[in-house]
Amino acid sequence: MAVDQKPMTSSKKRWLEPVDRVAIAFILGLTLLIGVLLGTGSTAVSRVRSFNWEDKTVGAADKAFVLEFNRPMDRDSVVENLSISPSLPLPGKISWAGQRMVYTLPVPAPYGQAYDVRLQDARDSFADGQPGQTIEPFEGQFRTRDRAFAYVGVEGEESGRLVLSNLTHQQKRILTPTDLVVMDFEPYPDGDKLLFSAINRQAQNQNRTPDQQIYTVTTGIQPQSPDQPQQAVQPAAQLDRILDSESYRNLKFDLSPDGKLIVVQRVKKDKPGEFGLWIIKEDEPPRPLDNKPGGDFIIAPDSASLAVTQGQGVAILPFEPQADPLQFLPKFGTILTFAADGSAAAMVKFNTDYTRSLFLVTNQGTQKELMRTTGSILNAEFDVRNQTLYCLLTELVPGETYQEQPFLEAIDLDTTERTRLLKLSEQRDVRMSLAPDNLALLIDQVVAETPADGDSANESDKSGLRTSAGESIATSQLWILPLDYPLDEDEDPQLLQPEPLPFPGVYPRWLP
Repeated sequence: MAVDQKPMTSSKKRWLEPVDRVAIAFILGLTLLIGVLLGTGSTAVSRVRSFNWEDKTVGAADKAFVLEFNRPMDRDSVVENLSISPSLPLPGKISWAGQRMVYTLPVPAPYGQAYDVRLQDARDSFADGQPGQTIEPFEGQFRTRDRAFAYVGVEGEESGRLVLSNLTHQQKRILTPTDLVVMDFEPYPDGDKLLFSAINRQAQNQNRTPDQQIYTVTTGIQPQSPDQPQQAVQPAAQLDRILDSESYRNLKFDLSPDGKLIVVQRVKKDKPGEFGLWIIKEDEPPRPLDNKPGGDFIIAPDSASLAVTQGQGVAILPFEPQADPLQFLPKFGTILTFAADGSAAAMVKFNTDYTRSLFLVTNQGTQKELMRTTGSILNAEFDVRNQTLYCLLTELVPGETYQEQPFLEAIDLDTTERTRLLKLSEQRDVRMSLAPDNLALLIDQVVAETPADGDSANESDKSGLRTSAGESIATSQLWILPLDYPLDEDEDPQLLQPEPLPFPGVYPRWLP
């Protein structure tokens, strides 16, 4: 009798396949390996995964660097073993966000320096009661921007031309051509370009009234800043005209802190009553702001508004045509400067007794009188910590002839205590510039021509450089005043003696 054979099911047949047996063996082996790893702990070495300042060039706007680790770290051991060289102090405060350590600088790192950041012998966090592993030794490098400034030359081939002086590399270079006489300039935030106004030298020599045009020129400096894509360095002295003077006369200008917007004061040549501010944005044609006419102006730190004197006060205007003021400060006649973070401004009030008052005006509405003078308040700049206001002031010299004596002063913004830094010669045409790392002030001392100078006066006339009184500039000495900041915030900075720089010039300005 035949017996029926039942066919083998497909599921049983799969178990008999060799490839299935191999797969099952692999799964069992992998499971065993995972169990061993879980039982003995990971053997991965802790290390620094990234350093955001690696091989970068940092400036005053760069406040902190970040070390990111591949594992949670014993934070105390990281703090104990982190070192930054050279021995030049670079104090900072450490904070943590998960596996990221943030080292925040209270003041900018001094310019013109190279730094090594080292970390070894630090440990990762304890695991299952066992000491963590020692970190893989780390070393990273970064440097700060060069100590460099620009000025307008007053003698020889430099006369009337923009000159770049790089103190870090002891180099100097003329940036603008001989046919232009530079009247004023401002550096872009990366220091790669300068925005400047200039007149035609030939037109001036032919006794024609030259009109200012607006240009940019490259400096040859291109810092590789953190959080910015790497860019090729542009050659120095590449000129580009931004605004001509065919239909309008260009007067004062200002560059926004982010370098993306220019405001120019213009007046129409055939209609002098058509006077106002124009805006130039990147890749856009110039357009009028069409607001109520005003006087002096300065772009705010947010690069989205500007302060302009209007009538009996200072108006804060948005960059929109015919827009109403965002704020109006009725008792101030001039705004000198803003703090870099926009938290405060220095403004001047003209008093009824013919004195002038310097005020600290905060974004919280506080208006604090810092000083009152019978002289002039020419300029002011906040230090990086917004604790000190450096001021360029004048006082009246006793005598029958009206003369003003300029001097530099530091005002403590908390106590209003004033410290006289330096007395200058009796010449009102003085400018100052505070270094971005707050370690030095630049000053110029202008010497005007006199009729007795004869032929040399005629030569200086060709330069187009004149004082505020219309006198030709014979020469001008540049000085640098070092400011030695203490590490302890409770100490006062030590003030050193000014040092003469070996080239004559006017309007010195540090590159950011």
